[in-house]
Amino acid sequence: MGVPMPPKVVLITGVGRRLAGRLAGRLAADPDIDRVIGVDAVPPSRELAPVLGRAEFVRVDIRSPLIAKVIAAAEVDTVVHLSITSAPGPSRSRASAKEINVIGTMQLLAACQNAPSVRRLVVKSSTAVYGASPSDPAMFTEETEPRSPLRAGYGKDAVDIEGYLRGFGRRRPEVCLTVLRFANLIGPHVASPLTRYLSRRVVPTVFGYDPRVQLLHEDDGLDVLQLAATTDRPGTFNVGADGVLMLSQVIRRSGRIMLPVPSRGMGAMTLLTRLGPGFAFSAQNIRYLHFGRVVDNARLKSRFGYLPTYTTAQAFDDFVRSATLPPVLDPALLARAEQLARGVLARAGCGPAGGADG
Repeated sequence: MGVPMPPKVVLITGVGRRLAGRLAGRLAADPDIDRVIGVDAVPPSRELAPVLGRAEFVRVDIRSPLIAKVIAAAEVDTVVHLSITSAPGPSRSRASAKEINVIGTMQLLAACQNAPSVRRLVVKSSTAVYGASPSDPAMFTEETEPRSPLRAGYGKDAVDIEGYLRGFGRRRPEVCLTVLRFANLIGPHVASPLTRYLSRRVVPTVFGYDPRVQLLHEDDGLDVLQLAATTDRPGTFNVGADGVLMLSQVIRRSGRIMLPVPSRGMGAMTLLTRLGPGFAFSAQNIRYLHFGRVVDNARLKSRFGYLPTYTTAQAFDDFVRSATLPPVLDPALLARAEQLARGVLARAGCGPAGGADG
């Protein structure tokens, strides 16, 4: 459990996106915090801008040396780094996203290292650092190494970033460093590769595989970030909800239509995503659709001191209830159809409770 040490000046990166913008608004509403500065290469949208409250927006790319001047001039004591992105976006290449993630983080760390005022650094990482493979444990703890090396993609970016963070921790040991490995965020306001994938009317899956899915509700993610920004909670923490769902259950609960595709055909599905927003079928994402990923959140509860409000199932159901995901098929109708099918198979002697009619 952290010692209450309210910051005076907080800087948040990536404030042009909703998660960082909402955090900026929450911290700006705290009367004990003097200033909240949000930085990004693009300004917040017209819809998001009011959410920031009294937080100040400074347009600066964290890859630029100007970020050091902003931190030094404002005497920032707490930095929350949220501009690491898992998806290139419609107008950004994978190489550009990697540059923002890795080069941007390196520039930010250099600025923090040279700023005596900085005493707390919070970084949103990802459970993607563990990868996905057939030899994965039932749950990854914070000490578990990936079973197969990550050579590319967002997971590799996160691994590299955490390596730079360890170096920063050695150079500035007096700074409270908190690394938060988020599971996939979900909720009414989340737009991500995963939510776009699950919002498709027909959801492609890997034939013969039904991976486990662990999620994190956006409100729980915000609560964790707010606690890390306002109290000293050093260390690396898995941040995921309790419980898991099978991918088939996720698709069924949302009323989508599941389309099993042979493993070799998943790469070709990328062509379909070019016709509209969707899930990019990178090698990393295809492995996730094979094997899934679940992390142990015991340290989050015991050492960090946070118990997620939503389970994985509750977080996903809240996403489904939002206006952004109208069902294609009624989940209750699907359940009745499955029950009817099981009954038919049982009477034919094919079901688990069936026997041959003598």
